[in-house]
Amino acid sequence: MKKSIGISPNIETFFGTRDENVRVLEDGLNVTIDLRSNAIDLEGAPRDVARAEQVFADYESLQRSGFTFNNGDLNSMLRVLTSDPTATLRGLADAGRQRSLGRRMVQPKSVNQRRYVEAIEKHDMVFGIGPAGTGKTYLAVAMAISALLAKRVNRIILARPAVEAGERLGFLPGTLQDKIDPYLRPLYDALYDMLDPEKVDRYLEKNVIEIAPIAFMRGRTLNDSFVILDEAQNTTSEQMKMFVTRLGFNSKAVITGDITQIDLPNARRSGLLEAIDVLQRVEGLTFVHFDEADVVRHHLVQRIIRAYDEHKTLIAEQQMLLLSGGKSGDGSGRSPHAATEGAPRKASGDS
Repeated sequence: MKKSIGISPNIETFFGTRDENVRVLEDGLNVTIDLRSNAIDLEGAPRDVARAEQVFADYESLQRSGFTFNNGDLNSMLRVLTSDPTATLRGLADAGRQRSLGRRMVQPKSVNQRRYVEAIEKHDMVFGIGPAGTGKTYLAVAMAISALLAKRVNRIILARPAVEAGERLGFLPGTLQDKIDPYLRPLYDALYDMLDPEKVDRYLEKNVIEIAPIAFMRGRTLNDSFVILDEAQNTTSEQMKMFVTRLGFNSKAVITGDITQIDLPNARRSGLLEAIDVLQRVEGLTFVHFDEADVVRHHLVQRIIRAYDEHKTLIAEQQMLLLSGGKSGDGSGRSPHAATEGAPRKASGDS
């Protein structure tokens, strides 16, 4: 099917740098898009052409209403839209506008990120599990700030285990706050990225936003709060149970972690691993799993994560082969060199 649609003013802004947005739409919807002097030609299956036409109609409508796309938002929305048949450009833009933080709009950049944000809106406890760079912490902090500014909660509490990543830092000078701040720096970074520094400092000073090690959560009941536990893979079983039982009335909790980066001395005692098994069927909470396709950092990060996963799979296969006695692929149970191992060897002097 081939269809031509009229060109709206400033439509060239839709195409993006080197037509990158058009390529996303063409690849995702399996259509061909050709810009003419007075029209845009769409070619493909009727259903795909209709979706592409709706995208252009939504873009024109959003532009007329004064909506602006910033920092690759349009490209991210198109990627979500092409991966999710139920999504529309207008729906994604409106959802982001509802979560606006003033100078920044909370806009998921993948289908799993969209599920994560929607899960936080619908559930009182959400576990976000996946590799580095998938936006688990950033989106959780953004949703917490959105809830605070909308007065749905009275405070934000950000917690993190004080565990070194594979090294021992020894004695750290200064006050208790000075000692724990290095471990909590990623949470500060997310806050300062979304709010004016003066506002963040004011919230921290008044304890509207509280950042603390998880050990400080013992004995507390957290009402009217948005609570985030970051790097949850480094909690012990006891710490995780303590944290998930702190939730009070009118509160939300988001627990984020990467089970491939456990820094505990005994990785099997990770509270996050246990929580995945124990809480999987508990009604009222949900788990959202990310993979390398959700990485929103440098494109190399996706490739690095994939390489580590492939290496881990290869090592596991080799270990299984060793445990099974080194059986060969023919099922004989003999090693590839079995034929020569039983043969008599010549003396070194034989010709």
